[in-house]
Amino acid sequence: MKNVNIKKIRKKLEKTLDAKRYEHTLGVAYTAAALAMCFQADIEKAKVAGLLHDCAKCMSNEKKMDICQKQGIEITEMEKKNPFLLHAKVGRYLARKQFHVKDEDVLNAILNHTTGRPGMSRLEKIIYIADYIEPERKHAPNLTQVRKLAFRDIDAALLQILKDTLGYLQNIDSPVDPMTQETYNYYVLNKRI
Repeated sequence: MKNVNIKKIRKKLEKTLDAKRYEHTLGVAYTAAALAMCFQADIEKAKVAGLLHDCAKCMSNEKKMDICQKQGIEITEMEKKNPFLLHAKVGRYLARKQFHVKDEDVLNAILNHTTGRPGMSRLEKIIYIADYIEPERKHAPNLTQVRKLAFRDIDAALLQILKDTLGYLQNIDSPVDPMTQETYNYYVLNKRI
């Protein structure tokens, strides 16, 4: 990837993310690279997307809203009520503007790492899964089983994570982003996995 310097990205993220988020980010990049090796995806792209997936996570909700409004980034009703969800959209914007990422697959992997989307690319699946299974993650439904599954069958792991995420959110009576439900339905009903 031209004009993208992983060492510079890491140094900048270490300054802008809190320590716990930075460790998570390194774990996602590491896990994404391992999954990319396993499934013959571009390792460099996986590392960059893994590093940048949460680059806007530690920003205030007000700043995320402000960036979206100034840049004409659409804000859904769900995001208006839960502006922390905007970190993926703002992260995509920052990856392009501050970190000079031009690769659309990398940008889409950042954009869709929280909700998924129908018709995900291999890289998008890798980042979505790596975010869920990285070594620092301690609490998630079926984490041990999903970690094993992720390196055997990427599509089955994706579907299991979507199912577990929806179940968890419904169990704690938390709002579900419609895109997560749409993604799950797409893969289950259309047998695209």
